[in-house]
Amino acid sequence: MARLKQIESFVAVATKGSLTAAALAEGVAPAVIGRRIDALEERLGVKLLVRTTRRITLTHEGSAYLEDCQRILADLASAEASVSAGGVKASGHLRITAPAGFGRRHVAPLVPRFVAEHPEVSLSLNLSDRVVDIVNEGFDCAVRVGDLPDSSLVSVRLADNRRLCVATPEYLARRGEPASPSELMRHDCLTLSSDASQTRGWAFQVDGEVTHLRPSGPLDCSDGQVLHHWCLQGLGIAWRSTWEVERDIAAGRLKAVLESFAAPPNGIYAVFPQRKHLPLRVRLWIDFLKHSYGDPGYWSGATGAGSAA
Repeated sequence: MARLKQIESFVAVATKGSLTAAALAEGVAPAVIGRRIDALEERLGVKLLVRTTRRITLTHEGSAYLEDCQRILADLASAEASVSAGGVKASGHLRITAPAGFGRRHVAPLVPRFVAEHPEVSLSLNLSDRVVDIVNEGFDCAVRVGDLPDSSLVSVRLADNRRLCVATPEYLARRGEPASPSELMRHDCLTLSSDASQTRGWAFQVDGEVTHLRPSGPLDCSDGQVLHHWCLQGLGIAWRSTWEVERDIAAGRLKAVLESFAAPPNGIYAVFPQRKHLPLRVRLWIDFLKHSYGDPGYWSGATGAGSAA
C-alpha cells in the first residue's frame, strides 16, 4: 500500500507541478506528499524530481518512470472498473495510430462515438503512412491495412480489404475497358510514385496465381488520396482499396474493371503489443472497431462513420 501511495503522489506532483497542488487534491499536508516522494526516491536509488522554491521539474529518469507509473495506475483503474458493481467502465488515456488516408475516413469519424460511450477515456490519434513502432513510441494500438510483417505484435483482423481497378464511366467510354491486366499498358494509369510504399505494383490473379504489374501513365503521386481525386476527374485508371472507392462505385461515379482478375483480399487489422493483460480501454476500442466495420451497411455508407467519411 505504501508503494502505491508513493507512486500516486509522484504522478500527482509531476502532472500538477507542485507538492501543494498534489496535496490539495488528496486532502493531506504538502509535507506528507514530500515524505512519500523522498521515500520513493530512496527506495529506487535515483532522483526523480528536481525541487526548487519556484518549480518542480522531472529528471530524465523521472520522465521515463512517470510514463510507466501512469500506465500502471490506468491499468489498475481499468481492472477495478471491469469487476465493479457498476459494470464495465474504461478509463485512462488511449494512444492509437492509423494510416493517414484510412484514418481520416474510417478511424477519426468513429472516435467521437467511442469517447461518448466511454467518457472517462481520453484519446490521441496519430495519422501517418509510415509503419509506426508502437512499442518504442508508446502507442496502445495501431490500425493497419494490408499484409502484416512477422513480428512479436498481436493482431486482430477487423475486416477484409480488396484492391480494385477503377475508372470513371466517361474515361472507359472514351478509351475502352481493358479485358486483361496486360491491356493496362495501353491505358493512362494513375500510380503511386516510386518513393511511396507500394513497391511491388498492382496485384492480379491470373491462372490461379497472383502476379504483379507495374503499369505506367502520365501522372503519378505519392499520396493515394490525390490519385483517387484524379481518378474521379476521369484522368485514368487507378488501383484503389474498396474502403476508398466502394461508395463511388455504388453511386456510379466510378466503375470497377478487371474484377475477374482481382487478387484475394488482404485484411484490415488492429495491432497491439503482446501483453498478458490488455488494458480494458484497448480491448473496448478493438471491439468497437470490429463491431463498426462488421456492420454490413458501414462500407457502403448506409450506416455509421462510413457515410460521413
